[in-house]
Amino acid sequence: MSTWFLRVDQAERRMCMFANAACQRRMVRALFRGVSRLGDGVIWYALIALMPIFVGLERWQQGLQASLQMLLAGAAGLLLYKLLKKKLVRERPFIGLIGIECAMPPLDRYSFPSGHTLHAVTFTAIAISYVPQLALVLVPFALLVAASRVVLGLHYPTDVLAGALLGGLLAAASHAFVS
Repeated sequence: MSTWFLRVDQAERRMCMFANAACQRRMVRALFRGVSRLGDGVIWYALIALMPIFVGLERWQQGLQASLQMLLAGAAGLLLYKLLKKKLVRERPFIGLIGIECAMPPLDRYSFPSGHTLHAVTFTAIAISYVPQLALVLVPFALLVAASRVVLGLHYPTDVLAGALLGGLLAAASHAFVS
C-alpha cells in the first residue's frame, strides 16, 4: 500500500510542476488569476442572486428555492472545508515543493481540500439542476476554477479532486434536503 501512495505522490508532484510551469506565460497567468478571483465568490454571488431570473419569472418560487438551496449548501461547504483544512493541515504546493511558484496569494494557509473547487462544483450542480442550459457556461467555468488552483501553485490535484467530490456530495445532499 505504501508503494501505491508513493507513486500517487510522485505523480501528483509531476502534475503540479507541469501545470505551474504554464504560469511563466503572462497570458496564462492572467487568465487563471482572473478565473480564480471570480471563483472567490463574485460569480457565485451573482449566480445566486440571478437564479430566479434564470429559472424564469413565471416560476419565481423555484428560482428562490434554487437561490436558498445554493446559499445553504455554500454555507455548509464553507464550514466543511474550513474544518477539514484546520484538521488536516496540508501545506500548499508552493510551500512544500521546490520549483512551484505561488502565482497568486492564497486566501488561507492550507490546501486540502480546495474550497474554490468545492463551491464551483456545488453551485454548478445545483444551478444546472434547475436550468440545464446553464451547463454550457458553468461547467467549463467550474473546470477552469479547478485547474486554476493547480496552475497557480495553490493546490495539489488531490486537493482539487477532494473539493470536487465534496462539492458533488453537498449538491446531492442539498437536493435530498429540498425534495
